[in-house]
Formats: sequence, structure tokens, C-alpha cells
Amino acid sequence: MSDLTNTLREIEELPDLGITLSDGCRLSARVWRPVDAADDPVPAILEYLPYRKRDGTTARDALTHPWFAKRGYACIRVDMRGNGDSEGLMEDEYTAQEQADAVEVINWLAAQPWCSGTVGMMGISWGGFNGLQLAYLQPDPLKAVITLCSTVDRFADDIHYKGGCLLNENLGWGATMWAYSSRAPDPQLREDWRELWLQRLENEPFLPSTWLRHQSRDAYWQHGSVCEDFSRLKAKVLAVGGWGDAYKNAVPQLVENLPGAKGIVGPWVHKYPHFAAPEPRIGFLQEALRWWDRWLKGIDTGVEDDPDYRAYLMDGIAPATWYTERPGRWIAEPEGATSHLPTQDWHLTDTGLQTTPGPVDRTIASPQTCGMAAGEYCAIWLGPEMPGDQRGDDALSACFDSPPAEADTDILGAPRVTLTLSSDKPQAQIAVRLCDVGPDGASARITYGVLNLSHRNGSAETAPLTPGAPTEIALNLDHIAYRLPKGHRLRVAISSAYWPLVWPSPEAGTLQLTEGRLALPVRPTAKGDECAFPPPDAETPWQTNEIRPEAHVRRIEQDQVTGMVTLVIEDDFGKAEDADHGLISGTVARERWSIHPDDPLSARGRCHWTEELGRGDWSIRTETYSEMWSDAETFHLKARLEAWEGDRLIYERDVTDSIPRDNL
Repeated sequence: MSDLTNTLREIEELPDLGITLSDGCRLSARVWRPVDAADDPVPAILEYLPYRKRDGTTARDALTHPWFAKRGYACIRVDMRGNGDSEGLMEDEYTAQEQADAVEVINWLAAQPWCSGTVGMMGISWGGFNGLQLAYLQPDPLKAVITLCSTVDRFADDIHYKGGCLLNENLGWGATMWAYSSRAPDPQLREDWRELWLQRLENEPFLPSTWLRHQSRDAYWQHGSVCEDFSRLKAKVLAVGGWGDAYKNAVPQLVENLPGAKGIVGPWVHKYPHFAAPEPRIGFLQEALRWWDRWLKGIDTGVEDDPDYRAYLMDGIAPATWYTERPGRWIAEPEGATSHLPTQDWHLTDTGLQTTPGPVDRTIASPQTCGMAAGEYCAIWLGPEMPGDQRGDDALSACFDSPPAEADTDILGAPRVTLTLSSDKPQAQIAVRLCDVGPDGASARITYGVLNLSHRNGSAETAPLTPGAPTEIALNLDHIAYRLPKGHRLRVAISSAYWPLVWPSPEAGTLQLTEGRLALPVRPTAKGDECAFPPPDAETPWQTNEIRPEAHVRRIEQDQVTGMVTLVIEDDFGKAEDADHGLISGTVARERWSIHPDDPLSARGRCHWTEELGRGDWSIRTETYSEMWSDAETFHLKARLEAWEGDRLIYERDVTDSIPRDNL
């Protein structure tokens, strides 16, 4: 076993190490490494992102990278081409250019005199995605990957589409990148910062237009989806996720399909587990060090003997839009993840959810506002983003309740729902929620899934429904680990709308359900913790001087004259000065999602971001606007980008686009 209490090494930090690629583009890297690495070379750990190391990921970088460096690693946080303090232009996410650049960076790192020749990649979200994608490309120095909150299938399990339904996050995250990529390099590091900034502004793509042009699982989405061939992943993969996150499925998929992979899933939202919420946090850095020591240094740390799958089984508690902690226990599956577990079979009947088949004939015709209790698709900002009490949405859905549970039931895996239904319209969608109904009637969402019924036979070849014809469909709900308490009821709630999570079908239709069943994966009831982790550890937090505190708003408005219902989200992420180099940065994001209960074509999303940078008497900002609406045949997009120096508008650009709907 490695000794995690070894004497810590003195480290140095390089704020702007240049890595010049073969085409002459200079990438900027922030590096933490032992001061004696030239005499005693160390492995390199690469985190490769578009999110700006100077001010974007600084808070988490400060907690994480110096910690590894003191324990004998060089940590390299690289700004991708066209972002932060790097040169060049970015065209899209996960492009062949992005991946080729990363291969060059990995080979460059391995060749440095201060590097031992082995490289690992670590990252969350975008960095978790590209860690797997780089392993797929197999650069020789890349020996290990730690991927957090990521996916193996870009079409099925990212922010664009889910079950073939268009996620509103496609616009929401596209608007985020429209704002993020509009920011300038730091003049303290780039004398030509203004020239680089203007080049970015002129060439920056409005990505929702790109993503919306691929409404089925075509070659665009196959690129970068490692599920195309898991056997190509030769690097050793540790996969980490959170039940409060959007990316719940990749960890068990990797464990099931990749020999030697290990998985950990906690109760967390979209954060690293050593500072995530809800509690309990874990000693993620210590776990990661064991992985790096084994696969980058060849030290026997025992990671191969760890259970394949460790998951936090959450207790069923009262629903809330935010939790500071979730009671529960850690469970462990020694081999595999969940596919080996038995299922309980439940039938949807006119008398509820039953263990024996029975007749069912239920109409599903939800108002377009069904889904307002869904919370954020991807909870990340630590505000009221989680699914709250589901009773409001349940009232707009067809619900099937079980008898009260006679004992605690431990659910682990992806529940599967099979339905026979007909539609009076050729295009329709369903949302299926599995809920925990307490004795007081409160309804907590355990997990859910959505399906565009034109994707019922897969998302590569889509086809509209034949109105009136009974059709059998099946969908897997997201993976979960959850204890249904004794005396609580299971509820299957089915709706034909789920706004504002997914964009509505073009017509408000009616579904008729005539058969349904639920396969519920269960395991023996856990008696207590089946595995343990060290307590969380971290380095000294980022030091800043607060200029404006954070503030978050989430409210639902109803216009009593028009009947329009709007979800309003306002996230002021505050404004602060870096106590070291003095860069001031601030961000405000605003979203409005509006719809009329009776009219799917009234749907409209609007986003407005403000990004501020400054130092001394230098002050710049960008204002970015994004908007989407649709008619029965076409999606319409509009965007605007403004750049300001002080009070002077120095750049503006408007974008408009119309894209045909394709069975969506």
C-alpha cells in the first residue's frame, strides 16, 4: 500500500506555461509541480477545459491541484484553444481539433524533463467527457483517467437530447457558452489580449444552431461517444458521479462495460466530491491519489481489490428543492454495477400499481405546464435547483400507486418501464417519474425518464406514430440508489409534457394507455455502511476580495390576463477580485421559460448573461442574449453579442436561424 502520510514536497506554481502546438497555436497552462521535479521527475495530471483557469475554475483548482503536486505530481490545467489565455478559435465542443490538440499536449507533457513519462487525465463534466475521449484515441503516455459527471453517449446522456426529446438545456447551455467564450484573455498575461478578444468575438459560434441541426443520433453524436467501442479504452478508468447530477448513468455503464473500471456515486450535485453538496462528502483526493499512484507510478495501493461499484443509498425523506445533506449509507457491489440484480415486477392497472396484471385504460393529456416541479436538468449552482414536492405535477399526470411498503426496499439501478399506448397525434412525448409517496401525501421524485415517441425504436432511425394505433414502447429511467421506507408507496406518474425540462411536441395530443409494467431493480436491504472513505481533504481555498455577493432567484409567474406561465431564474454569481493577481470578474445569468398550459407553440426560452472583467481603471464586459421559439414545422433562434470597454460599445453581432423540426 502507498503511504499517504509521506513527507510533502515543496511545490512551485507557473501561472502561464506556454504549450505551442504544431500549427503554431499557443495554449496557456497553469502548472503546479514539485520544485525538484527536474531532478526527480513526476507523472503529469492534465485537466483540459474551455472554462478559464485564470478566473473560471480557480476556486476548485486551488483546492485540488496543489494537493496532488505536494504528493509528487505535476498538475497541468490547460485552457483550450480559443478560451481563457490561449490563442486560436473554438468551433464546437469535443471537436476533432480539440482532441488532436489534447493528444499533442499529452505527448508534450510526457517529453518534458520534469515528467516521468506517464500522464493521467482528470476532469468533471467537459473535462470528464474529454478524458474518456482521449482514452479512446489511445495516446501512449495516457495511462489513467478519472472522469467525473460525464457520459459515454453524447446524444442520449448530455445536455442536448434525452430519450430523443429536445432538452431546453440545449439552449440554456448554448447561451452559457455564448457568454463564456465571449470573455477576453487577461491583459496581464497577453499583450495582444484585445486583438485575440476581437478575433474571438467575430468568430464565436452560436452553438444551439449547430446542435439543433442534429435531431437524431447521427455521426455528429457518435463522434466522442465512447460507447461506440468500449474496448478502445485502454487507460484505467475511475468514474465518479452524483445522484443530484444530470449524469447518473455513465458510472454504472463504464463499470459494466470496461474491465478494471471502478465506480463511485454519491448524493452530490455537479461538483467534485471533496467539496460537493449534499453531504456526506468523501476524501476524493485520497481516493484519486490511490488511483494515480497505482497506474502512474506502479505502486500497489490496493485499488484493484476495491469493489467495482460503490454507491450512496439515499434514504427516502421529505421532498425539497435543496438539501445540505442526505441521510443514507454506502453500499458496495464487489463485481459489476447493477445488471446482475433481480427486479420486482409491478403492473400498471386501474386499481393502481399491483404485483399481478390487471386491466388499465387511462387517458394522458397533460397541460403544457406539467413539469414545473422538475428542478434543473443539471443541478450545479447550489441554489433551489432540485426536484421539489411532485404533487403539483402528479395532479397533471396519470398516477399509479402501490400499496404501502411492508418493509424498507433498497432500489439500485435503472428502473425499466414498458407501456402500450396510442396517440391521436403523429408526434408525442412522455415523461415517466418514479416517486416516493409518504404517509402525509408528499411526493418525492426518485428518478425519471422521458421519451420522444418518434424515437421508440431508437434514435438513429426515427418515425412518427400512426394515430390511433396501439404501440409498445420501453424506456429506462435514470440510475438511482434509493431506500423506499416501510409504509411509503411507490408512484409511477406519466405525463405527455415535461416543461421546462424538454421542448413540447408541436401539438397538444392525447395518449391512451392500455398496458404497463415496471421492472424495479432491488438488492437485499443494507444493514449499514458496506464500505468507507477517508474524510474530505483539500488545499487552501482561493483568496478573493468580495465586491458583490452571490444571489439566486427562482420563481414561477402566471400572467392572469394571458394565462402564460413563466419560470424565472436569476443567478448573480457575484463579483470578486483575485487577491493574488488582482483580476476582477463577475457574472450574472438570467433565464425565462414561458408557455401557455393549452398551447405548445407558445413555448419560448430567453437567456441573458453579463460577463465583467477588470483591473484598476481597465474594465470590459460582454452582454449576450439568446432566444428560441417554434411553430409546428420550424425552430427559430435569435442571439445577440455585445462587447463593451467601459461605457463604449466596441463590438456587436446579431444571429438569426431557422431549423426544420425532424420528428421532434
